[in-house]
Amino acid sequence: MDLHDHALRAQTLTEALPYIQKYAGKIILIKYGGNAMTDENLKKLVMGDIVLLTMIGVKVVVVHGGGPEISDMLKKTGKKSEFKNGLRVTDPETMDIVQMVLAGKVNKDLVNLVELSGGRAIGISGVDGHMIRAAQLDPDLGAVGEIEDVDVKPITDLLDMGYIPIISTVGCDKAGNLYNINADTAAARIAGKLGAESMLTMTDIEGLLRDRNDPDTLIRRMSVSDVPELVAEGVISGGMIPKIQCCVEAIRRGVRKVFIIDGRVPHSILMELLTNAGLGTMFTA
Repeated sequence: MDLHDHALRAQTLTEALPYIQKYAGKIILIKYGGNAMTDENLKKLVMGDIVLLTMIGVKVVVVHGGGPEISDMLKKTGKKSEFKNGLRVTDPETMDIVQMVLAGKVNKDLVNLVELSGGRAIGISGVDGHMIRAAQLDPDLGAVGEIEDVDVKPITDLLDMGYIPIISTVGCDKAGNLYNINADTAAARIAGKLGAESMLTMTDIEGLLRDRNDPDTLIRRMSVSDVPELVAEGVISGGMIPKIQCCVEAIRRGVRKVFIIDGRVPHSILMELLTNAGLGTMFTA
């Protein structure tokens, strides 16, 4: 490595310093899903980046999905995945598989990767401490839940002990009935209740594009008040609507900034949080 390379690295660290100072001691929630969760190399990089953030003093909380893994397990058991309005129809047998995959395999795999990257993590679900209180969203969807309340004390306790909480979004009601909770929705509610400085949502696109076929039309910054107009124009449509609605929900619940970033890009979390250029779309109040 020559002096030029060393200088570039030093410049990168210098650029990151004000952001490190800004986020030190603050809570950042990362909603983890998409391609970054199915590619093993990307998964290791993401967990390594999360460990790095904790080592510079950032309090990181991870809320993860696992839709592809659930679909794969259902297929192995000979059960077909069924969706209505983008939500998985969850009968009792499917709910068993959701709990097994999300709170079991996916959650513990992520915990293990954090530990192997030199961090300290504990995996929990919304059932632990009855953290995510839910009720049935729609009888036609079965055990799909809408969140009634979130108790973040189990999360803050883990943060205070120096652990990275990794949360799977299985919730329950007062009677102990289990519900499959949309991970984006859960992330927004948890981030708001934690008073998080920022929430990052990892997706399989560059961010919000004015023209979905042209990456150069990325909208880098927008206010939540811009959302209705962009929906009316068709810029926000289809599967992006509920994702954007969760970003708006997080801002309205007190999160200062919400980012949609491309999880397919290595080190996308660090690029968004610790560089001047950023990466995806930032939402503010």
